[in-house]
Amino acid sequence: MKDAGPLLFDTHVHLDASPLAEDLEEEVRRARQAGIGCFVVPGVDRSGWRRVLGVAQAVSGAWAAPGLHPLAAGEWCPKCERELQRLLVEPKVVAIGEIGLDALLPSPSLAVQEQVFRAQLRLAIAAGRPVLIHSRQATERLLRILREEGAEQVGGIFHAFSGSLETALQGIRLGFAIGVGGTVTYPNARRLPGVVQRVPEEWIVLETDAPDLPPHPHRGEVNRPAWLPLVAQRVAEIRGWSEVETARITTANAKRILKIL
Repeated sequence: MKDAGPLLFDTHVHLDASPLAEDLEEEVRRARQAGIGCFVVPGVDRSGWRRVLGVAQAVSGAWAAPGLHPLAAGEWCPKCERELQRLLVEPKVVAIGEIGLDALLPSPSLAVQEQVFRAQLRLAIAAGRPVLIHSRQATERLLRILREEGAEQVGGIFHAFSGSLETALQGIRLGFAIGVGGTVTYPNARRLPGVVQRVPEEWIVLETDAPDLPPHPHRGEVNRPAWLPLVAQRVAEIRGWSEVETARITTANAKRILKIL
């Protein structure tokens, strides 16, 4: 294992998804060697919730965030709601995720997505759990819902943030950190590096979104949790931090936001 300074925290990694799940032990071993100490494994659909929890229970330093992604919003029903509510009392469950709105999906409709998003926010607030936000082309509507539902009571993380500085600051005012992933490393990236440079340091967290969104120079490949240091190095360059400072700051932020001691 890399042995200099604090460990990194991957706040969004699908360790339960193929192909990572087929060789989970090796993926985790490589990540440990690269200096990653903690992981949050988000849910996507109902059928995967127990799998997400199982990974969190099997991997030291891993945590689960079951929830319905907008693409699975059509699965929502009273039985589904009760199941998610029961999962929130599991010791390894730290958040509901990834939830939100996605205007680029052909279905379900934004109206259905919004209904399910609100329902999951209410569960999170009742349980005192933060949320992991997925947002594509629906920022204004999503921020309005967060305000209307009182999401500042629990906060959370804007996963794979790609918005403007003003959007980031609006999210931060509601208690949401900015999840910075592989796109910040792209040579042509401009907006996200600008946001990372300007937001308060206590609201930056790191993620891979593996097996998706690989960092440069691995675009086109299956993303790996062991590549989180590439994201950390770019954030360090942008902020003028050392790599040790970057790990210390972003890991402390993640633990604070996710209420992990």
